[in-house]
Parts: sequence; C-alpha cells; structure tokens
Amino acid sequence: MISAPVKNATIVGDNIPYNPFTTLEKIPTKIFEKSDIASRAVAEEIAALIRDKASRNELCVLGLATGSTPKTLYGELVRLHKEEGLSFKNVVTFNLDEYYPMSPNALQSYVRYMNEYLFDHIDIPKANINVPDGTLQKSAVLDYCRAYEQKIQSYGGLDLQVLGIGRTGHIGFNEPGSGQESRTRLVTLDHLTIQDAANDFFGESFVPRKAITMGVGSIMSARRLILMAWGEKKASIIQRTVEGEVSDSVPATYLQLHENAIIILDDGASAQLTRVKTPWVLGDIEWSNYMVKKAVIWLSLKLQRPILKLTNRDYMDNGMSDIITEYDSAYNVNIKVFNQLQHTITGWPGGKPNADDTNRPERAFPAKKRVVIFSPHPDDDVISMGGTFIRLADQSHEVHVAYQTSGNIAVHDEDVIRFADFVNEYHEAFGLKQDVTQIMFNAIKQKLQSKKPWERDSSEALRIKGLIRRGEAKAGCRSVGIPDENAHFLDLPFYQTGTVNKKPLSWEDVQITIDLLQKIKPHQVYAAGDLADPHGTHRICLEAVFQALGELKRKAVEGDEASQWVKDCWLWLYRGAWQEWDIEDIDMAVPLSPDELMRKRKAIFKHQSQKDGVMFPGDDDREFWQRAEVRNRATAVAYDALGLANYEAMEAFKRWHY
Repeated sequence: MISAPVKNATIVGDNIPYNPFTTLEKIPTKIFEKSDIASRAVAEEIAALIRDKASRNELCVLGLATGSTPKTLYGELVRLHKEEGLSFKNVVTFNLDEYYPMSPNALQSYVRYMNEYLFDHIDIPKANINVPDGTLQKSAVLDYCRAYEQKIQSYGGLDLQVLGIGRTGHIGFNEPGSGQESRTRLVTLDHLTIQDAANDFFGESFVPRKAITMGVGSIMSARRLILMAWGEKKASIIQRTVEGEVSDSVPATYLQLHENAIIILDDGASAQLTRVKTPWVLGDIEWSNYMVKKAVIWLSLKLQRPILKLTNRDYMDNGMSDIITEYDSAYNVNIKVFNQLQHTITGWPGGKPNADDTNRPERAFPAKKRVVIFSPHPDDDVISMGGTFIRLADQSHEVHVAYQTSGNIAVHDEDVIRFADFVNEYHEAFGLKQDVTQIMFNAIKQKLQSKKPWERDSSEALRIKGLIRRGEAKAGCRSVGIPDENAHFLDLPFYQTGTVNKKPLSWEDVQITIDLLQKIKPHQVYAAGDLADPHGTHRICLEAVFQALGELKRKAVEGDEASQWVKDCWLWLYRGAWQEWDIEDIDMAVPLSPDELMRKRKAIFKHQSQKDGVMFPGDDDREFWQRAEVRNRATAVAYDALGLANYEAMEAFKRWHY
C-alpha cells in the first residue's frame, strides 16, 4: 500500500527559523557543531519515519549512501535498534551505487560496507535489501539498471534518500555532466573521484573506472532528500551547492529544485557559506572580538592592503561601518587587530625565560617545560610542526613524542621485502642461521608478491611495516636532538585492524593516553587538529587526547593529587599535512628561518617509506615535505600581506581550552 509523504516526520528540518543571513542559500541548510550530533538528528528523523510507517502497516522505502559520511548515522540506527527497539522489518532499502566491476566480498564493495555498518546488526529481511550488482556481464547491465528502477517504482518510490557529496559535486556517482532526468545506469568515474578512492584501493591504478549508479532523476524522485557533509574538505563544494546556480557541472545543485530537500552540515563543512565566512556582508552582526579580528583580516587580504593602511572608507564600502561606529575610527580598530596578530608571533614556543609574558602566546614559567607531542602517524610530528619541534629541543625543553598509531598500512610491500632481504643477507650479524632467515625471507616475499592489492597483509608483514615506521620515527627524533627513550609508541588498539577501516575509539585507547600523560606530567601538549586526513585517523587520535585530558581534569577537580599537574597544562593544536589554520584562528605562530626550514625537511626525509610515492595521498599528490613547506610559506606570506614581519615560513597553532 502506497501513502503520501509522512507529515511531521522531518525532525532535522523542523524549527529552522527565518534567518536574514541565509538569503543566499537556495536549499534549507542546518549546521550542527559536530558530525555525531548531526548524525543522531538524521537518525531520529529516519526512525520516526520507520515507526510511523510501521504504525500504519506500511513499508518504509529508504535510499542509502556509502562512504565515510554516513558511518555514524548507521551506527546510531544500529544503536536505536539494539537499545530502543527500532525494528527494520518493514524497511526496504535501495543503495545508490556500486563500483563496476566489483565482487560483493571485496574490501571496497558497498555490499560489504552496508553489511558491516548496518545490515548485519539490524532485523531487516535480506530480501528487502537492494544494492547494485557489480558482478554482471557488461551486456547485462542495461537491462539490470532498468529493472532496478522498476523495482523502486514497484514499492511506490523512495520515501527518503540519504546522500553524501563528492569533491566534484557528485551525488551517487552522478559526475559533472549528468542530466537532471538521468536514471540508473553505468557511468565512468571522474578522475578526482578515482583519486579520492585510491586510498581505499591501495593505489589509484586499482580503482575501478566505472560504477553503476542511480541517476539524478532517480534521486530527485524521492519524497525526502537529506544530504550530509562533514569537515572542511567539503566546505568549498558545499558552498557551490547551497549558494551557486543550478548546473550539471555540480550535480548536487539539482537539489535546489526539490521541494523537500535539506543539507545537514557540521561546523567544518559550513565554513565557506557566506553566513559563516563573511556574515557582515549580509547584515548587521554582533561584533565580538573574534568577529572583528576575522573581518579586518578578510578586508585586508581582499583589498591587498596592510591592516594599518585600511581606511574608514574601506570599512564603509564593505559592509563594516558598525566597526567604525564601535571603535570611532579605522585607526583604532587597525591597531587593535594588528597588535593581536603581532602577539601571536614567537620564536619561543615553550615560553621565553625571564621575559614579560603578558602579550606572549606561552608562559615564561617554568623556563624548562615538559612537552608531549602527540603524533597520529609516525611522521606527523615533523611534517606538521618540525620547526617548532626543533625550537623546543634547541631551547632545552624536555620533549617527548607519543606516536599514537603504527602507520603500518602506509608502507609499500617492496619495503618489507627489502628489509627482510637485509636480515637474510646479514644473518650472522644478528646471530641467526641462514637456513632460518632464508626460509623467512622466501615466505614473506612469496606472500607479498602473490597478494592482491585489496587483500590484508599477514601479521608478519604488518609487524615489519610497523618496525620500518618505528625506526624512521626514531631517526626523525634523533635528527632534532631527541633521545630514543623520549619516543613513545602507543600502538592504540583502534588502529590495529590491518585495513583502512578502523575500529571506534575505545576506553582502552583513552587509558593508554592517560597513562603516558600521568607518567610525564607535561606543561605543554601538542596534538593534531588536522582533521582532513583521508581515513579519519587524526580525528580519532585527537578525540583520545581530548577524552584523556578531560578525565584527568575531572580527577584533578575532585582532588586527585596525582592529576593536579593537568591544571597547568596547555593544549596546542597543530595542522600542516592536510590543511592549515585560518589566520584569525591562530594563537601562536612560530617563524622559521631558511636554515630551520631545511632542518625540518631533513627530519621529514628520515621517513623514507613515505617518500617518492605516498601510499595514501588523499586529494594532494605532492610529497608531505612539499605540502608542509607550501603551507608554512603561505602562512608567512599571509602575515606579511597583513603588514607584519616577513618570514621565510611559519608554523601555526591554536590553543584549545579543555
């Protein structure tokens, strides 16, 4: 039995009040602070729809997406099933797409993905699950696609379609150029989509060039559309989708034509929307200190004029007259913001001894600090803050590095063979018998050379890959003067899967982090706030640090003597490998001389397994040292453009109050 769209079931779409700052937005858009909160809101809407349909003895027909974006959504739906009794017995699902060709048992298969994240954990009848078949002969695909469309229509169409968005603006695998009326079909993937997928396939050359996808017309026929996007990497394409013109060059803009679509974002994905980036051009705003700083930086860079040269007319002509009213003159606001930026610059990241620290980013006391640098992978420390690392060591602080994961899946197989061959050739130096090492070498070599790109490594290969990266990390530390005993390898359990997909953060991960912090009792902690890495490892590692410091702070407040040190511990977040802080968010900028930049490069070069062909490049195919230098120089150029000192490069940090 088919029914009209369910009323009052659009929980995430309700209560979006009129906002004059959304006048440029052509699709209802709701921003949540964090993606997990947003995912719960979407899950609540889906659950309400399922329950409403069940109460009327009707089927609920859902269109589902894959990728990193809906993982938390599916986790919440599983929780609702297990803990709150949400039944999926009345649910029929149709997935958007599947790579072609693709075995359903392959690691990258969307059949496998859906089973792993949703279907295997709920009570949906197997007969109600529909995922495009990637095993068909090509001659059979056309008829199959027509049948897929007909099957959707036989259930009365989709009640709700969940969507993500790709860098090209694709929905499903509808790449730029897809027509508004397109239906389920075989398509060729855009080169950017292939590049993005390379991480999951252990190399771009192994990514299928085609996919079966529901068409734009298929998607637009759903009665409700929810597009979700998380993180700053999606901010640019989201801005074009929400505020741009409808165009087949950005297929997601077709959603502007749907009468019941909504975009759900976290803070990061919303960053380029006008109401977030430059709200003052839309209307009067409350000019907090942060907003004044952000607006003045924007105006200076837009006009290509140093801050101290901005005039009253510049402010008036760019919708910022209220600032002049508040501060009486351009001169006053210019000086205020210039001084704020000037005070972020320091060559003493650990604090300058015996100096007035009133306007410095870090405290002067104690003069020699204990420092812990958390590095998600064994090279993030030197890539993202190598210059600051060098400064801290040169200035005689007690610096420790905590490598949170082994990074073993990012080592090429040929490196394993090379190291195993080294042990075999020099067996006598290791006190080993040649017949033993030869058997070991032959077995490892045979396994790796016969392994398919998508197959898991053996435990022996993973062990060697981990040791390779551990040795490189130690070499990197030595290059900047850190003793071996100050390099700590945490091997957090969430990472220990041997595949790209990782386990959720557990209390065991947090406890390991707490134990290290309690052992060192640092005055400073540095952690990776660079959340755009392809597989989310940085995000999980940062959450481990947040939870550990939060737990220690709770204990300190409750009077635990062993935890009192945390009250005087400052947390600094770095970026660099994948993105950089916006200028207005920088609380400490450490300038690097040409010589220091070269020392940083040499420290990065110690990570030989990550040179000359990165295993997981993401959307940037340059080597990590190149990315880091470009970002560090760009920060220095921006400071120079704003009228501050001209440095070779700068590393940037944001202080996090926990």
